[in-house]
Amino acid sequence: MALEKIAVIGAGVIGETLIRALINNGTPSSHIFVAEKRMERRKEIADTYKTNEIDGLQVVDVVFLAVKPQDLIETIKTWDKSEISGKLVVTFAAGIKIKDIEDVLGREVRVIRVMPNTPLTIGRGMSALSMGSKATLGDQEWLSQFLGSSGRVVVVPEDLQDAVTATSGSGPAYFFAFAEAIEAAAKRLGLGDEEAKVLAKETLVGAALLVDQSGKELKTLRENVTSPNGTTAAALQSFKDSELDEVVYRAMKAARDRSIELSS
Repeated sequence: MALEKIAVIGAGVIGETLIRALINNGTPSSHIFVAEKRMERRKEIADTYKTNEIDGLQVVDVVFLAVKPQDLIETIKTWDKSEISGKLVVTFAAGIKIKDIEDVLGREVRVIRVMPNTPLTIGRGMSALSMGSKATLGDQEWLSQFLGSSGRVVVVPEDLQDAVTATSGSGPAYFFAFAEAIEAAAKRLGLGDEEAKVLAKETLVGAALLVDQSGKELKTLRENVTSPNGTTAAALQSFKDSELDEVVYRAMKAARDRSIELSS
């Protein structure tokens, strides 16, 4: 799918990440058009990436919607339907359904909904795509290839997007929170602030790299660290006694349910 010109609506963290990825993937900055309501941010993006300010959507082939969920519908209501009809619109806003966008822009718009996560900003993102009724296989392949340059991509039915949000969308915060808890526990066990911070952070990083580079299943990696009746076994038994699996499930269910509430 050959695309020439792309609009990025919203230049926050995700919007800037998309702009940078487009340029890294060979899209000339002169073919990227950016809309951002904050004037100082708009100037910062233009100065950094040499992009254009947008003056009508008729000049672009694809629109990346990277605005906040609460602003999305009001933003697209201002668009001229004749300028957007038949074009590919990719939304990165949590909780906004494809139908909501199609209802505003018309059924001929090719909509793809994406749930990314923040590691996208360092090229290790997890993105889940759901296809609108008019989106084509070519659209899916192009977007999967583009987002795949900054991480991994899966395609799911839209009714699973709330579960994706609870898993990978919110997921990085779970691991950060667990590492924070390890740091706090280390201090309670007598370690100094700096030692506790380094030990917690580097253990998280090292464990993630093992998952990434070893090619082994999570269960195997856990078992490799766990000697019978050893220290790790004692800690894991405490987790089990505290019903860690159930705690994690309840937390993710709460995130999933909140995502459903936000999209209704």
